[in-house]
Amino acid sequence: MTDSTLTTTTAPAGPPAPPARTDGRLRTYARLGKLDVYDYYLGTFIALSAVVPLADALTGRTAALFGVFLVGQVLLLMAMTAFDDVTGFRDGSDITNYGPDHPLRNVRRKPLVAGTLTVPEALRFAWTCAVLAAALFAVTALLAPHRPAWTAIGLVVLWAVTLQYSYGVKLSYHGFQEVYLVALGFALVVLPYGMATGRATGFLLVQAVLFGFGPLMFGVYSNTNDVDGDRAVGRPTVAALVSERGNARFIGALSLAEFLTIAAASATGIAPRWFVLLMLPASLLRLRQYLLGFRSGDIMRARRTGFAVHRLGVVLMCVANPLAAALA
Repeated sequence: MTDSTLTTTTAPAGPPAPPARTDGRLRTYARLGKLDVYDYYLGTFIALSAVVPLADALTGRTAALFGVFLVGQVLLLMAMTAFDDVTGFRDGSDITNYGPDHPLRNVRRKPLVAGTLTVPEALRFAWTCAVLAAALFAVTALLAPHRPAWTAIGLVVLWAVTLQYSYGVKLSYHGFQEVYLVALGFALVVLPYGMATGRATGFLLVQAVLFGFGPLMFGVYSNTNDVDGDRAVGRPTVAALVSERGNARFIGALSLAEFLTIAAASATGIAPRWFVLLMLPASLLRLRQYLLGFRSGDIMRARRTGFAVHRLGVVLMCVANPLAAALA
């Protein structure tokens, strides 16, 4: 998800080297699950910041709902990234993208490529996380003070589709990667809010879309860096399908679309009028990210800047929700 940014062909030639057990097991599995990339988990806090100002909305039961959902999504996304690494190792794309021709990529973040885990170990970890996530999502549904049908359906779809990102039907190998990343972020904001309040406001929906743009906008820079490996295995990311100029224009259009979403929401009253000004620091940093990637040619630094944009945006949205309630 975050590193290989995801038609199985043939496995790498020759048997893999015996695993080198140089790290602690927990640390190795944390790397497999990309536990340090916490950016996907921050949507829960946007939803929580929108619930807290509501009268009588935040109860012990609601707080437990948010806590259980957060742990469940962490487990689900760890399963997703573990399956992604298995697929990337089997088709050889991770070996290409983390090989000696790419010294800026830390091979230790790919335990299968580094030889610190075997494929059966990675699959056991992924399925264990997936089963535990399903159990916690069921508990979340039971804790929910409100149960509109769309939230129950959403939980099931979120669990099932996430596991198919680069495993099973391999959505990211059929041209759905960019759409999926936005949809994933959207769901992680909307679902807990819906279970806590029974609805979803227009302002919350805008924030959910913006949160989804975060993973998308560091994912497309990863894809730009990984274009050779993705083309080799037939993974149809936009970067792999179009020219360098076409990819630069695509990412520029996405950056502009994000800003226009904010501006349009403020202009139409879906969001407060001041929302576009509040989000301006993140919008300017997004512009810097683009210039780093396609003017300075430093794609990996631009990718890292994408994480900073996403985190700043989350902080600003968490400020926006109580501020909007106070000024209402």
